[in-house]
Order: sequence, then C-alpha cells, then structure tokens
Amino acid sequence: MGKIQALLPLVFFVRFLKLLTATTMRFLKLRTFQIPATTSFRCRFIVTTCRAVVLPRFGGPDVLELRPDVPVPDLKPTEVLVRTRAVSINPLDTRMRSGYGRSIFEPLLPLILGRDVSGEVAATGASVRSLSVGQEVFGALHPTAVRGTYADYAILKEDELTLKPVSISHVEASAIPFAALTAWRALKSTARIAEGQRILVVGGGGAVGFSAIQLCVAAGCHVSTTCGSQTLERVLAAGAEQAVDYTSEDIESVLKGNFDAVLDTIGALETERVGINLLKRGGYYMTLQGEAASLCDRYGLTVGLPAASAMLLKKQLQYRFSHGIEYSWTYMRADAEGLYEISKLSEAGKLQIPVEKTFPITEVREAHEVKDKRQIPGKVVLELD
Repeated sequence: MGKIQALLPLVFFVRFLKLLTATTMRFLKLRTFQIPATTSFRCRFIVTTCRAVVLPRFGGPDVLELRPDVPVPDLKPTEVLVRTRAVSINPLDTRMRSGYGRSIFEPLLPLILGRDVSGEVAATGASVRSLSVGQEVFGALHPTAVRGTYADYAILKEDELTLKPVSISHVEASAIPFAALTAWRALKSTARIAEGQRILVVGGGGAVGFSAIQLCVAAGCHVSTTCGSQTLERVLAAGAEQAVDYTSEDIESVLKGNFDAVLDTIGALETERVGINLLKRGGYYMTLQGEAASLCDRYGLTVGLPAASAMLLKKQLQYRFSHGIEYSWTYMRADAEGLYEISKLSEAGKLQIPVEKTFPITEVREAHEVKDKRQIPGKVVLELD
C-alpha cells in the first residue's frame, strides 16, 4: 500500500503531461487551420519585435532613439527578413533626419532610417525562390522606404537583395549597394555606357562617384573625374585616367570636352554648367541633385510635384535644343540584375568602397554627429551583433 501511495504522484504527473500534450496539439491544429495558405508566417516564430533606431521627429543626431522593442511586421509573399549585421550611413540618412523630404515623410513618423544592409536571411515570404534561410545577403532599400535598415531585423523585397560576396565582410558589403546601384542606374540604365566611351564623374571621391569610376572601368570606358586633394590617389588607383583637384585647378581648362556622359554627384549650378559644356552632342548629363524633394518641401506635394516636373521638362527641352544633349535627374532604384553584377564585381575585387570607421548601433548618435561635422569624409558603418 505504501508503494502504491508513493507512485500516485508519478501517475498523476504522467496523466497531466498527456492532457497537456493533447490540449497543446489541438491548439496548434486550430492555429494552423486559421492561418491563410498564402500567408508566410515563419517569421512570427522567429521574432516579433527587435531593436531599431527610430526617428520620432526631425532634427540633429540627438533625436535618434534606439528602442528595444520595435514591432517586426509580417512578411509579404515577396519579402525577406534579414538578420542585420552591418548598415552604412548614407548622406540620404543624415538629410532625412534633418528634414529633407519632410513633405513625404512627416505624416509617416516615426521612421527607421537606413538603406544599405548586409546580414543573413532569417525568413522568407511565400513567393521567394532565389533566397533561403541562413544565406548571407546584401542589398538596399528604395530611397522612400519608411522602415529602414537601422534595426536588428530588416525587411526587403527579394529583388532588393542578392548573395553577399564571400570574399568581403558584412561591414565592407554594407557600404556598397545603395551607392553602387545609384551609379548603376545613371550609367547603365540611362546613359547605357559602352566600351571605349569617355565618361566624366564629377565628385569621384564620394561613394557614388567612386562606384561610378569602377563601373566605368569595368565596362571598358575612359574615365575622368574631379575630386579633392585627399582622394586623388584613391580615384587614380581605382582606374580613373585623369583626376582634377577642383580645389586648386580650373576644371574646364584642364579637362578636354567631348565626353559621352557626365555623372554629376555634386549638382551645384557651376558643376551643371561645366558638365553640360564638356559633353558632346548626343551625350547624357545626369545629376543626383534633382529638385523634386526640395520643391515639395517648400510648396507641399500638391504644388511641388507639378513644379518639379515642369522644371525638369524645361531643362530637358532647353539643353536638347541648345546643346543637343539629354538631361536627367537620377536616383537609386531596385535592380536585381544590377545588384547581381555589382556583387560579381565586388567578389572579383573590381568594385570596393573603403570604410573609414565603424560604430556599434548603440552609438548611432555619435556616428551621425561625425558625419554632420564632416570629421570622417569616407564611409561610416554601424555594426549590430
């Protein structure tokens, strides 16, 4: 009798386990039945919140907030959840933080900044075929994305990502996509550069300009560039045949004209005038500094967008008739083929963007501050462990 009484607790415990298991299985079956077949829910069993740098209002670096529990949205069928390892700080990030694009982004606050990302695939949407969980990837979001990459988990579309080159680190990879894709769109999609052409890159020392030089060299073009004295050796080493120090030399007197295309990463009135005058007839002038966002910020979307379209059309017609050239504002957009080619060039060592300094994500304010004060001219990357 004593032995039976001693075993009773064990018997009750076993029955309790059986009951708990049966109840749990019924619950799981019910939950699985309620989820639509088209929904990709794998991410919900991985992460529902994460750390992220949030921009609650526009201002200086001090407005940035690192929050511990920002919601991670459900994945759409074509989206990929990326475990972020590194993100680079682009000029667009600091400008957006300060209020650039206010007319577009202010109603959507709070935002998460960041465009570039390098990390691992944590989950995929139901329609994703080219990527799988665990693969190392890198890529970039569109300039108008609201949920950026300054987060432990970033969400990008499948065509915004590709496999990270094995030969480079996450830090190195994160510095490449946004800048290189911006240059790619101008040179490959708009100007359609070809072997043997002469290309001028105004501002070759910056990330977009430096990417453009390397893309042109890889395409077999003859590249000239303008830059500051501190980056002369770097742009020449990257393959530029001629580099003009704009701080001490007159660009027009040093450079010979008849360029097939000019990519102006500075976009000032003087660089536009010089660039257009150095083009041959039938050439392409492309500037990163379009007026759409600034006009919308000044007059609102209702007036600003039509005004920007009218200004662009006026310049296109003006320069087409006066100089016989094509004029355009250019910006980054997703390009799966372009990103794949950029990845191949990076893997081969033909496209690199040097990283000057890294900061942990916890020091994002300090990182933005050094960029605002121009204390570090090159790329700054935020690391997430």
